[in-house]
Amino acid sequence: MNRYPPLPQEIADKIAKARRLEWWTLFWLVTIIFVMFMVMGSSQAMQAAWIEDTLSLLPPILFLIAARLERMPPSPKYPFGLHRIGTLAFALSAAALTLMGGYLVYDAVVTLVRQEHPTIGSIELFGTEIWMGWLMVAALVYSIIPPVILGRKKLAIAPNIQDKVLHADADMNAADWKTGVAGILGIIGISMGFWWADAVAAGLIGLDVLKDGGRNLRISVAELLDGAPRKLGSAERQDLADRVQKGVDGAPVVKLREAGRYLHVVIGDDDELLPDATRAKELVGEDDAWRVVTLSVKPEK
Repeated sequence: MNRYPPLPQEIADKIAKARRLEWWTLFWLVTIIFVMFMVMGSSQAMQAAWIEDTLSLLPPILFLIAARLERMPPSPKYPFGLHRIGTLAFALSAAALTLMGGYLVYDAVVTLVRQEHPTIGSIELFGTEIWMGWLMVAALVYSIIPPVILGRKKLAIAPNIQDKVLHADADMNAADWKTGVAGILGIIGISMGFWWADAVAAGLIGLDVLKDGGRNLRISVAELLDGAPRKLGSAERQDLADRVQKGVDGAPVVKLREAGRYLHVVIGDDDELLPDATRAKELVGEDDAWRVVTLSVKPEK
């Protein structure tokens, strides 16, 4: 039996809508990844954009998994349930973004140092020879439209359901035009004889990915360490503890920690949670008593 209180219908409806949007995101991303792969050739900017689009599959997949599992009831293996799966999903997506952003920047710098000159050939379509660069530009334009539309829709929902994975995904989608524009400028730069434009564009894409990943990683680490709840898309703390303290007369200490979209609240003195050494030994045995650092007992009715 699930001991968690039921979600308000409005919140449940918004989570269901977010799921539908993430399924649509996966569909459009797969089409974009296929189109980009078919035309990317040896352009470093195109390869960077393709890698970013492929990596963009991770947040919606993790969101769908977390949304499915987070309300599972407690079990002997997971006595506190799986509320923290949202936090884990956020940390995984942030780590992947950070690593890939760092790699893209490194690869761009190496290309510039080695002065590697990219070449873009031509292809014959319907009896007409077309420079592949124009096909790349068309693919990049296509890669901008669906994510930006879906990202704006998800950004409108994320604050209501307090989902950091959805917010990070939506933020990336809504800003996807920067990746597309950087890639387009890199391709046009090659056509004008600026060999370095392609690597610079790839580096800019990598920096954008690295910035998003680093910010999200800082927030997710704070959440994993039971830090105070952070605002969506920011390392700033929410004012929830102050609001709780105002609502409880005489509460000396209010502690909150975030588990995915949910909050765990502790009200009272720290001394009240300190375990009695004798009681700890009775509960877990003498060898493990030192491991018990907090002890809360539900009062009898």
